[in-house]
Amino acid sequence: MEPRGTKRAEKTEVAEPRNKLPYSASSLPTEPALYSGPFPFYRRPSELGRFSLDAQRQYHGDARALRYYSPPPTNGPGPEFDLRDGYPDRYQPRDEEVREGLDHLLRWLLEHRGQLEGGPGWLAGAIVTWRGHLTKLLTTPYERQEGWQLAASRFQGTLYLSEVETPAARAQRLARPPLLRELMYMGYKFEQYMCADKPGGSPDPSGEVNTNIAFCSVLRSRLGNHPLLFSGEVDCTDPQAPSTQPPTCYVELKTSKEMYSPGQWRSFYRHKLLKWWAQSFLPGVPKVVAGFRNPEGFVCSLKTFPTMEMFEHVRNDRDGWNPSVCMNFCSAFLSFAQSTVVQDDSRLVHLFSWEPGGPVTVSVHRDAPYAFLPMWYVEAMTQDLPSVPKTPSPTE
Repeated sequence: MEPRGTKRAEKTEVAEPRNKLPYSASSLPTEPALYSGPFPFYRRPSELGRFSLDAQRQYHGDARALRYYSPPPTNGPGPEFDLRDGYPDRYQPRDEEVREGLDHLLRWLLEHRGQLEGGPGWLAGAIVTWRGHLTKLLTTPYERQEGWQLAASRFQGTLYLSEVETPAARAQRLARPPLLRELMYMGYKFEQYMCADKPGGSPDPSGEVNTNIAFCSVLRSRLGNHPLLFSGEVDCTDPQAPSTQPPTCYVELKTSKEMYSPGQWRSFYRHKLLKWWAQSFLPGVPKVVAGFRNPEGFVCSLKTFPTMEMFEHVRNDRDGWNPSVCMNFCSAFLSFAQSTVVQDDSRLVHLFSWEPGGPVTVSVHRDAPYAFLPMWYVEAMTQDLPSVPKTPSPTE
C-alpha cells in the first residue's frame, strides 16, 4: 500500500525534504519491534543504464564486463570446483586503500543526466547511493557485529549517501588473516567457474581472478516517498532466463560452507540469508545461486535460492528476520536523513554513525576528510543550472 502523500510527492517536484519527521530527532532508534508494521511501498526497480570497470579499474559506459551464467549440466556428476586453484599466483585483488566513494556512479550520472526518466526535476528529489549502502541499512535492525558510517550531502536538491570506512573496519581490513583473504578469493573463483564471456560459451577457470573488473547496473526505484537512484555490481546475466529484461535476467553468485546439521542451516537462514535477500531484493535480482564448499575448498553442490522465497525459511522462526522490518527501518532512516540534511551545500557533510545496540547518531563536518562529492562533478553539474542562459552570445 502506498503511504499518504506519495501521489502528491510525485506530482510536485520539490527539492527540499518532503517528509519532515513529526519530531526534530537527533538520533534514530534501530530496535526491530519499532519497525514491524506492514511492508512499505517499494517500486519495482527498473534499469536506467549500466557501466563497466576494467582490469585497471578504468570506467567504461558500456556492458563490456558483463558475464554470462553458464552452470555445469544438471544431469552430469555434481560440480568439482577447486576454489583454491590459482591462489595466490593468479590473483589480482583490487587496491582497497583507494577510496572511490560514489565516483563511478557520479560519472554515469553526469553522462546521462539529460536522459533521466521522470522529468528534469526528478533528480532534485532523489537519493543517490550504492546498493551496498542500502543493503547495510536494510540489515541494521538485526546486525550484531559491524557498525557503519554514512556521509550525506545535499547538492542541487539531491541527497547523496556515501559510506565511510569505520576505524574498526579499517583495522580489521589491515589485519585481515590469511584464511579470510583466501576465502574472499574463493568467492570470486566460484564466479569464474560459473560464468562465460559470451552467451552459450563455457567458463574458463584457467585465467587470473582480477577483482578490479566489475559490471554495474544503475537502477531507479522508490521506497515509500523516497525516489532512489542507485547502482550495484552484478555477477552475471542468464541467457536462458524466462525474461531477458534486466534486472530480471541477473543472477547473484555466492559460496557458503557445506552444512551438516539442522542447527547449521538454521544459523545460515537467520544470518547469511538475510544479507543475501537484502542485497538481491533491492535491485530486483530474482535468484541467488550458491555453491557449497567442503573443508578442502571444493564446491560439491549447488543450490538456487529465489529471492522472493528466502523469507519462507525464517517465517516461523521467532529469532528470524522480517523483510518489513528491514524496509521500514530503511525508509525511516531515509526520512531521518532527508529532514536532517537541509542545507544545500556539496562541501557540507552530515555523518550518520551506528554501532550495534545503539541508535543512529549524527555529526556535522565541512570539507576534508568527509566531503565526498568531487570537484569535477560539482562544477559540471553547476554548469547546466537552468539559470545559466543557454542561448549563444552574438560573438559565438
